[in-house]
Amino acid sequence: MNVLLTGGAGFIGTHTAVRLLAAGHDVVVLDSLVNGSAEAVRRVERISGRPVPFYCGDSADAILVDKVIADHGVDAVVHCAGLKAVGESTGQPLRYYRNNLDALLTLCEVMEARGVRRLVYSSSATVYGDPAQVPITEDMALSCTNPYGATKLFGERILGDLAAAAPEWHIIALRYFNPVGAHSSGLIGEDPQGVPNNLFPYITQVAAGRRDRLRVYGDDYATPDGTGVRDYLHVDDLARGHVAAIEHLGAAPGYRAYNLGSGHGVSVLEAVRAFERASGAEVPFEVVERRPGDIAACYADPSAARRDLGWTAVKTIDDACADSWRWQTANPVGYGD
Repeated sequence: MNVLLTGGAGFIGTHTAVRLLAAGHDVVVLDSLVNGSAEAVRRVERISGRPVPFYCGDSADAILVDKVIADHGVDAVVHCAGLKAVGESTGQPLRYYRNNLDALLTLCEVMEARGVRRLVYSSSATVYGDPAQVPITEDMALSCTNPYGATKLFGERILGDLAAAAPEWHIIALRYFNPVGAHSSGLIGEDPQGVPNNLFPYITQVAAGRRDRLRVYGDDYATPDGTGVRDYLHVDDLARGHVAAIEHLGAAPGYRAYNLGSGHGVSVLEAVRAFERASGAEVPFEVVERRPGDIAACYADPSAARRDLGWTAVKTIDDACADSWRWQTANPVGYGD
């Protein structure tokens, strides 16, 4: 299958590209490089031993998207592109709504015009808002506590309405929980621009001495140790989930949504201790005020993905810590481009 991977130069996109290529698919990458790196795409080629055509541009650029789809005979799209920081979105809501929704709408319009109606959409567990209970199943009520989550929730509604109006569409939304880790080679990993918004890259940079200490946002949540509990999913398992989704798109028309998570909750302090074990380095931290939009606990029931897609997570939090540390030590300043 010829797959257009938007956001394919980013953390999740590069690992997904590696897995798609290993499964025998051809991949073309479109990425604006706001959160990605051209060097990362070159490293995907090194890992896979296969060429990966790369276009630097925005998924909201209809002319460019149309050219890529036409020139490469695209059969299906994996849409990973988008701004993705919860905290940042609360301070820049217009930027998040404009970027994330414009890109999705434009992409779908071009796909429709070209007769390409197979799409895997990068969604998020943030569509569950502050869940009434955990683990979270796909049939639970949807809501949002921040603009980033709202863009994912609106995106899912757009796609659901599209599939209802045009049954020839085959769409799967993947509700990611918390992707962590890196490729086992140490060649690709998470390389945030500026101050990391996510826990794991911040931990790795503190352990490596790039930052003095980790900020733990709140220790007064209703959790066992007071810190936020999340479902940390190894990025390689997440990448395999995209392959499973692409290969099951034809199983049923319409719109479907699946959780991709490990099914286990890990607190911030548990994650810190796991990283210290894996790296042998100390991770000093300080507790600060909660961030707007954060919730106490969020972890998945991934049984639907296991049943319908044949997918399950196989890597542990310790695997993720070891791979993150390998990436950090091999690439102390990230991709450096």
